[in-house]
Formats: sequence, C-alpha cells, structure tokens
Amino acid sequence: MSPIEKIELLSLRVPLDQRRWDCDGTYEACVVRITDADGVSGIGEIGGPAEAAGAFLGTTETSDWRGTLAGLLIGQDPRDYAALWDRMFTSIQTIGRRGFGIAVISGLDIALHDLAGKQQGVPVYKLLGGAVRDSIAPYATIWPGLPHGRSLAVLMANIEEKTAAAVALGYRAVKIEVMFETLADDAALVGLIRDARRMAGPGVALAIDFGYRWRHWRDAAWVLDRVTDCDLLFAEATLQHDDIDGHARLAAHSRVPICAAELAATRWEIRAWIEQGRVDVVQPCVTRAGGFTEMRRIAELCDLHGVQIVPHGWTGGIGHACQLHLQAISPAMPWVEYVPPALYASPLRADLVGPEAVLESGAMALPRKSGLGVELDEAVVRQYLVAEPRSFRVGPERLRAAG
Repeated sequence: MSPIEKIELLSLRVPLDQRRWDCDGTYEACVVRITDADGVSGIGEIGGPAEAAGAFLGTTETSDWRGTLAGLLIGQDPRDYAALWDRMFTSIQTIGRRGFGIAVISGLDIALHDLAGKQQGVPVYKLLGGAVRDSIAPYATIWPGLPHGRSLAVLMANIEEKTAAAVALGYRAVKIEVMFETLADDAALVGLIRDARRMAGPGVALAIDFGYRWRHWRDAAWVLDRVTDCDLLFAEATLQHDDIDGHARLAAHSRVPICAAELAATRWEIRAWIEQGRVDVVQPCVTRAGGFTEMRRIAELCDLHGVQIVPHGWTGGIGHACQLHLQAISPAMPWVEYVPPALYASPLRADLVGPEAVLESGAMALPRKSGLGVELDEAVVRQYLVAEPRSFRVGPERLRAAG
C-alpha cells in the first residue's frame, strides 16, 4: 500500500468570450487529483465551484463532526474508499450533510477509486464488484441551449440537426431538451414533442427533458396524456425538483415513465424519491450524489425496489468516464447520459481527458485500462486553469506516523 501524500484542486473554466452564457456545465470543471507516496495519481470531478470546494477541503478541524476533508485523507490507504466515505460524511455533517459537501466528497471518492484501481492494475468497475453486462448503452443528450432571443423555429432546427448527427453517429437513444421558456404554450409543446419523435426516427428511443416546466402535476399530466403514443423512455424534470408529493401524483397518473432527482444527494434522499415520490427512474449524478461509493449503494437500492437508475451526466470528461463504470456494475441501469463531443464545442468535455470511449452499433466497450481509464491532458489543464492549483499535503513525519 502506498498512502495518500497530496491532494490538489484544479479550477478550470472556458473564457466567457468563447462560450454562451447558458446552463451548460461542460464549460467549467473542478478537478481533484489525489497522489500517493509513489507519485501515482487518481483524478475526480466535483460537481460545483472550486472556490467552495477548497473551503471544505481546508476547513479548520474543530471536532469529529467538523473536520478537514484533506487532513482526513492524507496518509490513508486509498483502497479503504468506502470506510473513508463514511468518515468524510461524518466530518461534514454539521456543515454539508445534504449540500455542497456531498459534491466535494463525490470528487474525492471518484479520485480514490481511480487511484486504487491504478495501484491494483484493474478498472474501477472491478473494484465495485465486476461487470453485469458486456457493453455500455449511452443515450445522447440533444441541447439547443436556452432561447436567448432566438425563435422557436431556430431552436427546433438546432435540435433537428443535432438529433440527425447523433443518430448518424450510431446512438440508439436520444434525450431532447425542450426548455423553450415562454416561446411555446402547453398545446404547442405537444406538437413539438411529436416533431421530436419524427426527428429521432424509428428504432431510436426518445426521452424528453422539460427543464422543471410546471408547478402543478396536472399541467404536466395534460401534456403527457397527449404524447403517450410517442413511446417516450421517460419524462425528466417535469415539476419543481423537490416537489416529491407532486411527482408521486404524476407518476400514479401517467403512462409515461416519470423520472426525477438529478440534484439529489446520498442514498437517503434517493430513498425518499423511491418510497414517497414513487418515480419510475432516478437520476443522481456521480459528481454530486456521493461518488462511486454512494452511487453503488443507490444502484443497489434501486434494484431492490424495481426502480431504474439513469444517472445525470451533463459533466466534463471525468464524469463521463465514470458513467461507463457505473452502468457496468448495475442491472438497474439500462442507459447512461452522454454528451457527445462531436455535437458540442466545449474543450473541457472533448479534450480535458482521454481517450474518449468509442461508440459502435449503439454501444461502448467496457473500460479496459486501470482506474477510470482516462488521463488528464496537462496542456488543456494549463490553458484553462483560472487560478493556481490549491495543494493539501503533510510532511514525511505525519506520513511515517500514519504508516
């Protein structure tokens, strides 16, 4: 065992003049890198800003329930990731129990798995129990961006172009985002969903993301009742995120599978969505919900309850690499979200890590390399680094004592 010696936090962002001001999370990345005493590094992605993550990593330790995450990990064996997860969770329970602290733990846990996999020479999914499938089934997200003064016709043309490109690339499922704000009322939206079904074409599964459009479940039901013949995989973000009761009523009424919980953290919050929200699909994100350790627990919970888990995946390249390992281990995960670099311009999605998974006949091969199977491109890191990396480490005296 080579113990953890250093933790680094990298804040990366594409300049504003090179991107749209939009809710596209692929234009910035908070990367955490954990290095052992032999110089081997594991990388992870935190679903949020590096400024806040640094505060959690370096918080002054005042008690067992308010500790420093970096200090807790330095000197430890990265193979103890599950035990370390529980210790990290305890250390932030008074300041981040369901909030951003879980996102920080997520990135650290991902990096711990990457490092442990490299130390043992195995892919992460081997650490998680092994593959239950022979390949990965991704769906391509089709996102035209928010209107920003563009017409509905322009947005639909963008959707049609991206959908055709995704199908040409070989994707057998697409999710189309219909976040049109006030450009389309509910009656018009029904017709637009039918257009989306036509764009996807026969043999391609279709999901719809409504971007939290409604505040009452009956309004959502009115639209879904009129598109049941479109054979939708699921309806995402129909109601306000935390309206668990409204989701339960909608799920009981609708013939279209209802999914939710893309912002949820930990297995306890997902359990509420399953038992109280009664949704068909949950969508936690590996970079926010607790990393590999917690996502494995969530996947097992879903399997127990007969609920599907289709993880949210609008992240950078590290988060996308995680998706492959997650689906490999989970029988309850029929699809994973994928943002194809060929369809979007973000260099942090396309170039930050490699190699990119290859899609063939609608599927991707299981990762073969150790750890996550991807590495940082240091030139891209230097180009988009917005501040000097924060480094957390201790001297050899403490490492010797820890050993």
